[in-house]
This record gives sequence, C-alpha cells and structure tokens, in this order.
Amino acid sequence: MPSTPPSSAPSPVTGAIPGASSGGPTAAAPPVLAEIVRSGFVEGRHRGSLVVLAPDGAVEWALGDVTAPMFPRSSNKPFQAVACLRAGAELDGERLALAAASHSGEPFHRELAEKVLTEHGFTEDDLRCPADLPLDPAEAETYLAAGLGRARLTMNCSGKHAAMLAACRAAGWPTDSYLDPGHPLQRLAAEVVAEAAGEPVAATGVDGCGAPLLAISLTGLARGFRSLVLAEPGTAGRRVADAMRAHPEHVAGTRRHDTWLMREVPGALSKLGAEAVQAVALPDGRALAFKLDDGGVRALGPVLGRALERLGVDDPVVARIAEHPLHGGGVPVGAVRAVF
Repeated sequence: MPSTPPSSAPSPVTGAIPGASSGGPTAAAPPVLAEIVRSGFVEGRHRGSLVVLAPDGAVEWALGDVTAPMFPRSSNKPFQAVACLRAGAELDGERLALAAASHSGEPFHRELAEKVLTEHGFTEDDLRCPADLPLDPAEAETYLAAGLGRARLTMNCSGKHAAMLAACRAAGWPTDSYLDPGHPLQRLAAEVVAEAAGEPVAATGVDGCGAPLLAISLTGLARGFRSLVLAEPGTAGRRVADAMRAHPEHVAGTRRHDTWLMREVPGALSKLGAEAVQAVALPDGRALAFKLDDGGVRALGPVLGRALERLGVDDPVVARIAEHPLHGGGVPVGAVRAVF
C-alpha cells in the first residue's frame, strides 16, 4: 500500500482535541485508538487513524494520518452500487441495499442475491466472487449444521457481484470479464469513487472478492459518504444511501453494528470494510472514517462507538456498538476500550 499521499490529497489538518495530529508523511507511529484490558492489565493496543468532518465538510478533527492513500475495502461498495445504477441497472429497495452489502449470509441474503441473478438472466455460476461460508459466525454454524458448503451466493459480496452483472446486461457490456479493471463498469466505478472522494484514485488492487479495489484517503472516504447523504433526491448517490438506510439488514445482517446504527439513528449511513475500516455519515453532513492499522476488527465497535460520541450522536445504540467484553473462564474479565 502506498505510504505517502498523492500530490492532490487534502492538506494535513491539525486536530482540535488532545492527541490529534496533522497526519503528515513525517508523522510518527499512528496513535493508539483502543486498548485490550484484561484483569486490569493492558495486554495490547490497536493503532490507527480517524477523521471527523463537520456539517460543512471541513475536517473538524483528526487522529493519525488521514491524507495518505488506503484501501477502503468494502466501505467502497456504496460507490460501486452508484456505478451500477449509472450504467443502467434496474435495482431498488432491498435489491439496491444488497448491491452495497457485506451481507452475513443469512437465508434472506442468499435468496435475494439469487433472485437478482434470475431476474437479469444469470445463475450463480455467472458470479466471479469466490465460494465462501456465511460471514456471520453464528450463521456459519447454522449453515454448516444444515449440511451446506461453501457457495458463491453465500459469499458476503454476492449482492455486489449480482448487481455488477445486472449493470453489464443493462449497458450491453461483456459479463464474463466484469471484474477486469479495464472493463467499462470498473472504469465507471473508479470515476464515481474519485468524484465522491474529491481526489483521484491513488492505487488499484484486488479485493477479497476479486473486484478492483480503489485506494483513497480516509478524508476522501468520509467526504464520499457525506456526498451520498447530501445528494439530491432521485440521483444515483441518494438512491443508494436511501436504500441502505431503509433496508439496513440487507447491507449487513441481524447481528451487525451497521444494521443497528442505520436502524436506530435516523438518517445515518454506515458501512464497514475489511481490515477494520469504517465510514459513517449523518444527514446534516457530519461524517467520519477510520482504519485500524492491524486490521483488528474486535476494536472496530469500541472505536466506532467512541467516534460517534465525539460526533455528537446521543443514542443508546452507541453504547451497544461500543461494548466488547473479554472473557476468562466464561465470565467477563475485561474489555476492548477506545482511548481517545
């Protein structure tokens, strides 16, 4: 991953809270965002970077380097869904929410992904994502107990891939090469990401599902989510944001914090990504994005909960998201906790 920001990246901004940094290329190690505390002893730390935008889009405060390119992973999915709409895909409601999803692999996710394929003349064999088990551990246990095995429909990105196939069919583009970075759909997706982030795509890689992975800064990611919630009604960006917020269980699952946040906080748009990436936007233009350098997903909830507090979100769901107890002998003996 590139370690220095592109020349067109936003200027470093000094935070307005203790410990905030400009995040420039000469910065020291990223700050600690969370600690692992067991029996009163700090046994580990998660470092990372975080940016919060004010309602007007300006950087309100930041921790770590928020201007260097990073891979948003699945936090880019809403922008890929926008590209599918711009290509002419006929998706709405739950189907559009699933297009932006990292779904848990619950039965209703798998069934809807299959319906989207069938409605556009495809089958599971046309998907180019790898076969996988349900993303949600509890769902994976149920799935395996039923004698089921890895499948492409079960993979958490199957809704995105089904939407990409639908977009290719609508636009008259090749479907067998839809994951090629040079494919018209993927070029369009890169344009959408750059437009939403307000900066060029700094690098292109390959995501876990095989789709092109586009690098932008954390500031650009937060700016992109802000653009979705503030887009004019009826535009592709607003349609994606509205579908995700109306059907959050299709974006994640019944036991996932993206679902909880979008269900409980009116107008909130939330999407995580692999390697502990998270982006959130509120309907008044406030937004945040962060990444934990070690990809430690166990700290994602505590960091998100604390960031939402600093963003001014006052709702019981924040505490629920932030809670991550540690157990010893079957009883709670500590917790992962945010420290900023």
